[in-house]
Amino acid sequence: MALLPVKTAGRCQQSFAAMSRLLISFFGSLAVISSGWVFAESDTATLESVIAKYRADVVLASGGSVEASPLFMSQAERRIAFAHFDVLFPTRVIRSGGLASSLPTALVDLSGIRFTANETDMTVGELLDSEHLMGLLVVQDGKILMEHYAADHSADVPWVTFSVTKSVTSLLMGAAIQDGYIDSVTDPIVKYLPRLAGSEYGESRVQDILQMASGIAWNEDYDDPESDVARAATLNGVALTDYLAQLPRMAPPGTRFNYNTAESNLLGEVLRSAIGMNAAPYLSQKIWQPMGMESDANWLLSLPEDRETGGCCISATLRDYARLGLLALADGVLPDGTRILPEGWMAASTAPSEGYDGYGYKWWLDADGRYGAYGIFGQTIAIDPKAKLVIAVHSNAQAASGSAYGQELEAALAAISEHLRGR
Repeated sequence: MALLPVKTAGRCQQSFAAMSRLLISFFGSLAVISSGWVFAESDTATLESVIAKYRADVVLASGGSVEASPLFMSQAERRIAFAHFDVLFPTRVIRSGGLASSLPTALVDLSGIRFTANETDMTVGELLDSEHLMGLLVVQDGKILMEHYAADHSADVPWVTFSVTKSVTSLLMGAAIQDGYIDSVTDPIVKYLPRLAGSEYGESRVQDILQMASGIAWNEDYDDPESDVARAATLNGVALTDYLAQLPRMAPPGTRFNYNTAESNLLGEVLRSAIGMNAAPYLSQKIWQPMGMESDANWLLSLPEDRETGGCCISATLRDYARLGLLALADGVLPDGTRILPEGWMAASTAPSEGYDGYGYKWWLDADGRYGAYGIFGQTIAIDPKAKLVIAVHSNAQAASGSAYGQELEAALAAISEHLRGR
C-alpha cells in the first residue's frame, strides 16, 4: 500500500520531511512513555477507526502531532495497531521461505505453576486470563509445551516487537561476521563508517556499540525536549552520523554503559555498510527463510533514508518470535545443521559487559544464566539455556514499562523456567 503518493520532487521532499517529523513524534513518545505513563482509555476500537486516526498519511494531513503517535493510544486501539504496523507505517517485508520448520507439540499443563507478583500469589492460569496477555508460547527441547492466544489474537498474526529488534540486529551482526563482511567485533566502527573518522567515535569499536558502551556522551532524558534522544532518536544515514560526530567523549570505550537509542540505529548503519544491502532482505536470506519461519514479517522504516530502524519494530508472529529464540539457543545453528553465526557467538553475546553486567551484545542478562530480548508493553523472547527453554510473549501491558502486568509476567516466566529445569 502506497502511504505517500507523490507526484513531484517538491512534494516528495515535503512528504519525507513530514514523515520524519511523524516518526520523531513516534519514537519521541516511545521514549517519553518508557517512564511508565498510562494513557486514556476508550471502550472500543476498530481497524478502520485506528487507520483513520493513526495511519501515517492521515497523521501527516493533520500536521503530525505527537498525540497521534500509536504509543499514546488506548489499550483497545493498541490491540489493533500493534498487529497492523504495516498498515499504519512504512515498512519493509521480511520474506519467509514458505516452508515452516517443525515445532511439534507435547502439551503440558503449566497453568498450576505458582508465583508471587505485586505482593499477590498467582498462578500461570490466572496470567493467561489477563486482558494484557495477547499470546504466550513455551518451547522446551524444540517442542511446544504451551500455546495460548487471546480471543482476538492468533498464531498467524504478526505483532510489533519494539526493542526485541535490537537483539535481532545483534544476530545479524554475528551473521555478517560469519559471512566475512565484518572481520571482528574489535574492529573500529570507522572501518565501516569512515565518515566518523576524526570524531570521538573513531576510538569506539563494534563491540562497544553492541554493549551500549561507546563512551560517547548522550543524554537519554525523556523529559528534556533538548536532550539527545529528543533530537536524534530517529535519525539514520548521514543525518545520524553528522549528529553523533559532534558529541564529546565521557569515558574510555567499553567501560561505561549508557543507554543510547541512536547507537542501535548506528549499528544498523554499520551492518548495511558492511553487507552492502538493506537489513530486511539480509535477515530474510540469513535467518527468516533458512530458519523456516512460517510467516512473512515486516520492519519499520525511517524516512527519508528509507532504512530499517536498527533498534525497533520488527513485527512477527509468536511462533516466529520463538524460532528466533531457538536460533539463539542453538548458537546460530539452523535446523539443517548449517551454522550462520560464529561458534560461541551467543556465549560472547550473553557475557556480562565491563560497563554493565546485566547487558551483553544487545541482550539483557537475567539471573542464573537466563537472558532475553525485551520490548516495551511486554514483548518478550526469554531464553534459559539450562532448561533448553524459549518462552515467547506478545503483550499489551497497561504501560510501556513498570506496569503491574509486567511484574506478573516477569515473575511467571521465572517460575515456568524454574519448574521446567526440574523436568
